[in-house]
Amino acid sequence: MQYLDFEKEIETLDAQLETLKNPYENSGLSSLKNDEIQSIQSSIDEKLLNIYSNLDSWQKTKIARHENRPKSEFYIQNIFDHFQPISGDRLFGEDESIISGFAKLDNQSVLVLGQEKGNTTETRLKRNFGMMRPEGYRKCIRLMKLAEKFNIPVITFIDTPGAYPGKGAEERGQAEAIARSIECCLSISQPIISVIIGEGGSGGAIALGTSNKIIMLEHSIYSVISPEGCASILWKDASKSKEAADSMQITAQNLLKHEIIDEIIEEPIGGAHRMPEEMAKKVKNSLINNLKNFSNKTSTEVLQERKNKFLVIGNKIPSDVSAFSGTGSMQISKERLLQNKKVIFGLIILLCLVIAWFLY
Repeated sequence: MQYLDFEKEIETLDAQLETLKNPYENSGLSSLKNDEIQSIQSSIDEKLLNIYSNLDSWQKTKIARHENRPKSEFYIQNIFDHFQPISGDRLFGEDESIISGFAKLDNQSVLVLGQEKGNTTETRLKRNFGMMRPEGYRKCIRLMKLAEKFNIPVITFIDTPGAYPGKGAEERGQAEAIARSIECCLSISQPIISVIIGEGGSGGAIALGTSNKIIMLEHSIYSVISPEGCASILWKDASKSKEAADSMQITAQNLLKHEIIDEIIEEPIGGAHRMPEEMAKKVKNSLINNLKNFSNKTSTEVLQERKNKFLVIGNKIPSDVSAFSGTGSMQISKERLLQNKKVIFGLIILLCLVIAWFLY
């Protein structure tokens, strides 16, 4: 398992625990030291609780990007029944960074769209690290319209650093494909539920996150730009990523407070990667409960609810901005932070205006 820089004590204790749980020594079979095992396990649980109860935005960003964090493919396999994958945009080709198809959830038909980063070097290259190309978004548009035709709800799993910025993607209309995907999400009459399971980055995430319900895992992030990108633009220094993450308020807790998302699913102590099966059960229960809330709503009500949700985003911009200290002797003034926040929230408001333009 990958251990983050603030988990070094946990790494040491885990190694000790594995050694004690191995009943074989150099001299042969030995007895298990149950009391010592229990003591170390209690220490691990206590330290995990202390660490994960006091995470800052940058630490949450690292957890959201954790290489062992459960990905869309895992959730699809453990939540849905009879998943039938469907490929291709019928225009150019197949995009492996998005898993798509129809499935059953609690005996109800649903369309599942999941951005997939991959778990090994081979699968990460195959999945393009979760960065979708235009054909991926066009495939999603095709399937969402098909789901609407047959009155099937849509569930999306979001986990991407952003849309692929390569030359070929730009030549094939990347920005237009993202805009059309947002437009499609806003226009179909079936419920859309989005779950941000890791990293929700830039327009690549918003293209599939323009939903009736936006749910985030406790240690996931959601932002119009990565902390590194924001720091490079505002401070001309990517090393200021921690300061950028704090200023941008990209965590699930901040976004729920600002009414940009609708729900947070609590993760097991130590993150979803420590108990993935338990995390999948929690996500499944949340999806079932949210789908039930739409069972008595008409298509017109579902569509209008989604439109209203995005038309009011940005109306409640927080006024409290606190100065903080950077590394070394660097001091960032309250005025500069306020200016930076205005730029960030201005981008969000601009996005809302674009969405409103599509609607009207």
